[in-house]
Amino acid sequence: MIAAADFEPWLTRWRLTPDGAGFPSLAGRLLPVRHEDAPAILKISHAPEEIAGGALMAWWAGDGAARVLAREADALLLERASGARSLAEMARGGEDDEACRILCAAGARLHAPRAASPPASLAPLAPWFRQLWPTAEARGGLFAKSAAAARALLDDPHGACVLHGDLHHGNVLDFGARGWLAIDPKGLFGDRGYDHANMVCNPDVETAVAPGALARRVRIVSEAADLEPSRLLRWILAYCGLSASWTLGDGDDPWRALAIGEIAAAQLGV
Repeated sequence: MIAAADFEPWLTRWRLTPDGAGFPSLAGRLLPVRHEDAPAILKISHAPEEIAGGALMAWWAGDGAARVLAREADALLLERASGARSLAEMARGGEDDEACRILCAAGARLHAPRAASPPASLAPLAPWFRQLWPTAEARGGLFAKSAAAARALLDDPHGACVLHGDLHHGNVLDFGARGWLAIDPKGLFGDRGYDHANMVCNPDVETAVAPGALARRVRIVSEAADLEPSRLLRWILAYCGLSASWTLGDGDDPWRALAIGEIAAAQLGV
């Protein structure tokens, strides 16, 4: 646990009351709070991609994403999800098709154009894959197949738009009357197929590689998001190689992403 005092000076500046224990995330720390007697979450992160994600959340202005209540430097104050439903539990509990459709609907709202220009901090999608290229060259196999798919897709983008960058079951939450809303974007710009590949690979490897699951998910997502199925499969293959290369970089075994990627490669016939 993280002490509430570690979230100063923001508690004082924004007149927040702690409403639970602080906890760490992969790139920062969070604290449940009350803001004007409403539930909120205070997030502190020094990571550039998290700060860029905060700017993107503010640009979405509560349309498809949690509302930004305050933002300054490395601090972000968001409305807090209050609903009891979980897309991960739905996916594991026999409602996977509906969870996929909810994710696609969330993606459609986030990808839609806005009147205001998007944040200048958005990062292009192609450099996001920089860790895949040397890994593919060194290891070959599924990594090489993923890299080939990624290069072809990045060279021929379809439907380029503002991307969430990490759109999956744990980042689209139940906000009660406000519906399903996104949190924790990375702030990217590129082919919208990238966001849909990510969702198909979650919430866990057991769900994603269950017999027939990937083919069914590709059918449902391609229909719900108006994506060409084989192109979606190529994005899944590309994303799995990228995810596996990140896992290797962290010193862990990338078998989960590779297992999903192998199914995608087999369905593509590569």
